[in-house]
Amino acid sequence: MDNISLARLLDETASLLEIDGADPFRIRSYRRAAEAVEQQTTQLAPLAAPDADPKLLLAIPGIGKGMAANLRDLVATGSMPLREELLNKYKPTMLDLLRLPGMGPKSVALIWSALQVGDIDALETAAKAGHLNTLPRMGEKFTAKLLKGIEDYRKNSSRFRIDHAHEFAQRISALILEFPGIDQVTPAGSLRRGRETVGDLDLLATGPACEANVVAAAVEHVATLPLIDKLMARGQNKVTFTLRNNLQVDVRLLPRASYGAALQYFSGSKMHNVALRQRAIKRGLTLSEYALLRLEDNVIVAAVSEAEIYNALDLDFIPPELRENAGEIEAAANHTLPELITLADIRGDVHMHTSETDGTATIREMAEAAIRRGLKYIAITDHSKNLAMTNGMDDARALAHAKRVREVSEQLAEEFAAGKGPQWAAYEASLAAKSLRADIIPQYASLASAKPTAPFRIFTGIEVDILAEGQLDLEDETLEQLDIVVASVHSRFDQPIAQMTERILRAIENPYTRILGHPTGRKVLKRDPYAVDLEEVFRRASALGVAVEHNAHPARADLKDTHLKLAKELGCAISVNTDAHATEELDNMPFGITQLRRAWLTKADVLNTAETPEAFLASLRKRP
Repeated sequence: MDNISLARLLDETASLLEIDGADPFRIRSYRRAAEAVEQQTTQLAPLAAPDADPKLLLAIPGIGKGMAANLRDLVATGSMPLREELLNKYKPTMLDLLRLPGMGPKSVALIWSALQVGDIDALETAAKAGHLNTLPRMGEKFTAKLLKGIEDYRKNSSRFRIDHAHEFAQRISALILEFPGIDQVTPAGSLRRGRETVGDLDLLATGPACEANVVAAAVEHVATLPLIDKLMARGQNKVTFTLRNNLQVDVRLLPRASYGAALQYFSGSKMHNVALRQRAIKRGLTLSEYALLRLEDNVIVAAVSEAEIYNALDLDFIPPELRENAGEIEAAANHTLPELITLADIRGDVHMHTSETDGTATIREMAEAAIRRGLKYIAITDHSKNLAMTNGMDDARALAHAKRVREVSEQLAEEFAAGKGPQWAAYEASLAAKSLRADIIPQYASLASAKPTAPFRIFTGIEVDILAEGQLDLEDETLEQLDIVVASVHSRFDQPIAQMTERILRAIENPYTRILGHPTGRKVLKRDPYAVDLEEVFRRASALGVAVEHNAHPARADLKDTHLKLAKELGCAISVNTDAHATEELDNMPFGITQLRRAWLTKADVLNTAETPEAFLASLRKRP
């Protein structure tokens, strides 16, 4: 059992204890243990084996003797006595209720106590009958929101965010690659095309162990992976299973000779493949998951790589993100495909938060993390006072915070001039190790290994709330003193489309607004976008020179690929930022780049590809 599964079971046990009205200290102990397990960089299952040294588990902060015993039970049996006791007392389906909006453990406990309702179907029936309206802290407004939440849950429960799917793909691939003779595993399907959510995972494996005469042993290895919850099917070269979160995974083991054809076929999309097959037929060819063949004699024309398949059809190679039958085949035929933006083009990240409001790291810690990732500039944009839950800043605090940001930026510049500090340390470490430290994802290696040529800069900024009527949350005299003002809607999402559109237009007309943040306000699979006329907003933003932001956090992804295309067509400047609240969240930038690529965007379309801090500032809307 992997760490994420162990953490989930501990966290669910904490929720069951809370439903049961247990001692808060006991509940917190399970929550802390779940967090500790999830944060471990090594798998704990071997440490929880019967023959393992018991001191190894106890060395982990948050794991005491009782919790170590729980972990040993979970690894051995998939459950533990307390969890089974609580599941017998309450319905296991009560855990599903916790995924609905407004349904925390206390609400679940109340509904169970009053109505003996413990599953989503029964809850929906009770809500529609009005039985919740008389319960404390509920009522008609709560019931309406809950019914909408149930509808959304049913619609989205079979979908998974791209970052979650990516994480599972990496973990499964690593386990598959442990088998001798499998030397490559590639995700296909909607994950490879970079869709915001996926319904299932397609993984293609190849290597000497995947050849037809020896593949049986490799199939057996895949069919017994420790992550598997239910084995659905096992064929000659395919294994289908589900994980404990119901994500279905299809693993195909293929000989190298047909790997390219299979990768193209299983990457999709369906309509892209239909158009490609039609193009093949017109040329006397037939395209399948096995090869591109000549119809007249079944001779293989191409199969080993995707590039040779596209080239054989008189096409330039089409990046997976563009394969949606949206003009990419015609562009590939005419040699007019754009040179898509890449992660290596990004030089700055100008929307992030620190411990001054709701972040977890200091100004300096965020800056050093950005330097290790090869960035040349960032902006610290903590929240304004209207967002009270985030400890948002009033005018005085915002200006004092900006002063500290400038001081840290100047300190880094002084260290650079003296030939020391985090820029030089990151460079020297990359030279010595030929790779970055383990806490930095591989995509950043080529960036941070470049020799620094100028001091790193931190811009002063704010993520200021757009209030209900479109005013900004801080005084103009405050905003005037900051380098970057990101204006965002964080409340009153229920406004009618005309009112919301006018609200945002008024906000971007403020002369100090530089970037429109959260242009749709959605949370992927959790909250629908608010109603807004994006075309009107984009037109006005383009005229004013206000940039629109694509939020790279996969839980946000505020602008879809179609929105980003529209923004470009209307002449909008675009900025892609992580909205990081912790140093590790800077690593969400690749997910944002993927969506920009799906929108056919190039380096020239994105502001924070500017090579220097000065060039970036020059590209922003000019000060009044």
